[in-house]
Amino acid sequence: MSGAPKTAVLSLAQLLAEQPTAPPPGWIEPGLLPSQGILFVGGEPKVGKSLLVANLALALAAGQDRAGFHVPAARRVLICQFELPVAQFVSRLAAMRRSLGAAADHNLLVDTRAAGHLLSAPQGLNHFLVAAREAAAEVIVLDPLYSTHDQDENDTRSMAALCQSLLRLRDASRAALIVVHHVRKSIGRDEIGRAFRGSSALHAVGDSYLLLARPSANLAAVELRFQFRYAAPLAPRLLELEPHSLWFSAAGAAPSTTRPRKKVEPENVTQALAGLGNQARHNQLRRELMELTDCSQRTAQLAIREACRQGGIVQDNGQYRLPL
Repeated sequence: MSGAPKTAVLSLAQLLAEQPTAPPPGWIEPGLLPSQGILFVGGEPKVGKSLLVANLALALAAGQDRAGFHVPAARRVLICQFELPVAQFVSRLAAMRRSLGAAADHNLLVDTRAAGHLLSAPQGLNHFLVAAREAAAEVIVLDPLYSTHDQDENDTRSMAALCQSLLRLRDASRAALIVVHHVRKSIGRDEIGRAFRGSSALHAVGDSYLLLARPSANLAAVELRFQFRYAAPLAPRLLELEPHSLWFSAAGAAPSTTRPRKKVEPENVTQALAGLGNQARHNQLRRELMELTDCSQRTAQLAIREACRQGGIVQDNGQYRLPL
């Protein structure tokens, strides 16, 4: 019957027949933003996350290569940003536009009423879906993620629910997402996807992760570090910000600096525990030790274990304390 609904169950032969002969190119290459993918962008405060994301949004809307990334074609981009008043944000875009011309003018759209709408609430999700449809958006920017929800980012279940809202937004709009999110206080150099708050939940939905960091207090450049779900990461690279145009430009490969392994002594563990009032749960002690010694999570865990073995601290009823 012509009016019968199309079956959702397909054979492997049917699925293969519907596959393109070659995988479609990503929307930001190499591999940074797949078609209908989710890119998380993070970094320490004031490192330039929002500026870089605005650069990428304009490059996508114009279909122009920028900041060392290749943009194969122009895309319709909807920006939902929550940090700046609309007039101030438009002034920022206008400064960037001077070196770009009018190429992005009709493809870059801004949700001027994004503030106050929560992605974690049904009516908020509906607002973003309506805005995406009005914009015919192929890419949606959310900057920053914490302004789109009221969940506890330290609670895995709450973050998992928020990630489901991100997936619903992506699937219903059929758009790729660029999500600006903040990172944990103490992260190791090799922690990229795990550096984001709520990382265990984000790992279930993200396709790529981009981390911005200052490689040195004396270096004006920003270092980009990458992690991809389905491909090997790109090598770290440097960007420099031109303060008048507000555009980042490629500044070469990041220096190959292998940090020596941080040695954490049992005395550091007892010092961290004393700073917490002589008693703490494992996560509290580990976090305090990471902040005290600037070590990785793995190093902190091993140091706590060794301090227990040597008797410098005692595990008792799910908590650690100093010996009596």
